[in-house]
Amino acid sequence: MGSEGPVAVTIHVTGFKKFHGVSDNPTETIVSNLKEYTKKKGLPKGVILGSCSVLETAGQGALTPLYQTLQSALTGKDSESSSSGRIIWLHFGVNSGASRFAIEHQAVNEATFRCPDEMGWKPQKVPIIPADGGISCVRKTSLPVEEITKALAKKGYEVMTSDDAGRFVCNYVYYHSLLFAEQNGTKSLFVHVPLFLTIDEETQMKFAASLLEVLASLCQ
Repeated sequence: MGSEGPVAVTIHVTGFKKFHGVSDNPTETIVSNLKEYTKKKGLPKGVILGSCSVLETAGQGALTPLYQTLQSALTGKDSESSSSGRIIWLHFGVNSGASRFAIEHQAVNEATFRCPDEMGWKPQKVPIIPADGGISCVRKTSLPVEEITKALAKKGYEVMTSDDAGRFVCNYVYYHSLLFAEQNGTKSLFVHVPLFLTIDEETQMKFAASLLEVLASLCQ
């Protein structure tokens, strides 16, 4: 079936639930509504939307469900095209102080939580993966962050590249996801979004759909 054209990219998406200081996490709304939204508007060409999962905003305590979610893409449970091997994990997190979208280049091997996560964990200068070495170790996405950002800016979105995903749960999840991607031949990307007060829900839904399209076009 796929021999006559480019192979579709399967994109699995995650967001987060509420956490300290953010009672309504926009990424929970985006991810919960993405399937319905793309059904109504039509999925971009070359995209298969895989699982859409909302994660607990927690580090260590939420690792098991995180790995179950990541693993599910490989077992084919949530994906019609797992055999084609083109799988991207797209993680959304909120940056409540941001005024634009940020495409994150990398994650750092450091957990330093400014407040406890939703399971009460508050690490300080703890390596996320001790086997990787110290807290200055960095993992980078294999996706072309600059090109993704340019393509989205061209579509009229306020978007930037970022080399700093923080040291809280977003960075923690991204680091694990990048390691998982490297070990399993998949790809991973983390995107920070502002609050809906800053960029409204409809624009953020459009942005998420545009990002799926850009990822598919750059991964052919």
